[in-house]
Amino acid sequence: MKTSDILLGKLNTEFKTVSAMIEIYCKKNHHTHSLCPECQTLMDYAEIRLDRCPYGENKPTCNTCPIHCYKPEPKEQMRLVMRFSGPRMLLKHPILAIRHLLSEKRTVNPKPSPHCSNRHIRLQKREK
Repeated sequence: MKTSDILLGKLNTEFKTVSAMIEIYCKKNHHTHSLCPECQTLMDYAEIRLDRCPYGENKPTCNTCPIHCYKPEPKEQMRLVMRFSGPRMLLKHPILAIRHLLSEKRTVNPKPSPHCSNRHIRLQKREK
């Protein structure tokens, strides 16, 4: 399970969940000990999307989000990863899996607040 150098708080936890799912998927389907280039690309893409999510720390889970920020190809890849890894997460990473399931139950604000993406906050801190 990988952590991010650029994501903060809940977004980093979300990234840990996504990276754990990708690792489970890659090990079982691509039979590698570390991530294959395709899965590494998907993980890097997920980190960028989380960094630029307009909801920031109040981000809902992607399947309940009204904004679809993934391009079609990575979206389909991530759907396959989550469908395969989701049930297996309860055994490998139960706390992350339960947190993810609980966050799916939160209500979603249809419009995010302005300037609350992780990237925006990071850039503001860098300017100061």
